[in-house]
Amino acid sequence: MVPEVDMNDQAPTLNDDGIDPAARAAGHQPALTGCPWHDVNEMLQAAGLRPTRQRMALGWLLFGKGARHLTAEMLYEEATLAKVPVSLATVYNTLNQLTDAGLLRQVSVDGTKTYFDTNVTAHHHFYLENNHELVDIPDPHLVLSKMPDVPEGYEIARVDMVVRLRRSAESSSRLADSSRVSASTCAFLRKRLPRCLR
Repeated sequence: MVPEVDMNDQAPTLNDDGIDPAARAAGHQPALTGCPWHDVNEMLQAAGLRPTRQRMALGWLLFGKGARHLTAEMLYEEATLAKVPVSLATVYNTLNQLTDAGLLRQVSVDGTKTYFDTNVTAHHHFYLENNHELVDIPDPHLVLSKMPDVPEGYEIARVDMVVRLRRSAESSSRLADSSRVSASTCAFLRKRLPRCLR
């Protein structure tokens, strides 16, 4: 049985503005039950955000599939396919609210593309240039050997390392060769398969 969740925007819940930003940034998440609808509701309330219809639906899409990296446009496309009635502006606003609440982590690539990461633990990323894809670096012990001097009056909030990868020329030509082989193999099989299986 799925627990009932009051989806009314007027539901009495925690105030969005009453949470200390430092507490939000801590990224503390409640214990999750495995039911995405319940878990999203709990995460939003623990972060001091009202579980509105739109936040619940977008949260379901974001957190219901495990750790992932999405742009606002990618989430908007998923929402559209899932028949969730939201605008792109609402998606951006919700992603920024979830980031401010410590439930998402923003990762900028090139200053032109921003990904939102559902994994808020300290970790770094590979950016696959050919695929425009952000992937977690699996080594948890990766460290910078020397940090720069910080100007007076500032402190380092966090370090986001993005290692950009592109397919090597050798690898690309091997892929092209293998696709030609598979296309010729497919043509060969098509000629020999019975008509009903083509």
